[in-house]
Amino acid sequence: MPKLLIADDEADLLAELQPLLERAGFDVVTAGDGQQVLDLAATARPDLIILDVLMPRLNGRETLRRLRQRNDWTPVILLTQVGTPAERAMSLQEGADDYLNKPFEPMELIARVQAVLRRTAAVGGAAQQQPLSSFRRLVSGALSLDRHTRQASLNAHPLTLTARALGVLEFLMLHAGETVARDRLLDEVWGWANAVETRAVDIRIVELRKALDDDPAHPRFVQTVIGEGYCFVGRVEGGA
Repeated sequence: MPKLLIADDEADLLAELQPLLERAGFDVVTAGDGQQVLDLAATARPDLIILDVLMPRLNGRETLRRLRQRNDWTPVILLTQVGTPAERAMSLQEGADDYLNKPFEPMELIARVQAVLRRTAAVGGAAQQQPLSSFRRLVSGALSLDRHTRQASLNAHPLTLTARALGVLEFLMLHAGETVARDRLLDEVWGWANAVETRAVDIRIVELRKALDDDPAHPRFVQTVIGEGYCFVGRVEGGA
């Protein structure tokens, strides 16, 4: 039974989430602030930590930084209240494995927890493994993506991709093995402020497949999950 440590200073929210997560098959430990998280992370040894960003004594971001500074790479999902692209990027740069904007549906949190646990299991199940989001480069076989220079290459040859297609590729690689819905890709890559339809995602997927010479019937990289979205099927590793 995977153990979750969830921290939030809203007692009512914890009282709602704890039994729900337990019914979903998790052993749940709760905390009311970041300092409690640091103490419990060392003693309870959770498989995943859920951190609210806005907490007393020690906020979620500072708690996350301190965990990573002491080389604790337990997967972390941040609960944020500002859904801007800058906020999201900051969450990942600081070592979060995923983030969820408040308010959220409890079942969405369960889905995110399950997805992160599957990802960590797919790369060896080590709780002390750095999340892909903390690396500059993402590598899957002959495919490499430099997140700083915003350049992807295949077999050492640079790929010509639009910014949106590169954003889709980056997000899918960061969530390798997870089926990502079109709506979520729109939210993460385009932002809901942009009035675009899910068809925009499909167009960028076609662009990616053409650049990667990826056969949708036998994908090496991006698989279509009918009725659900897209999944990056290759194994992804981080690089400097």
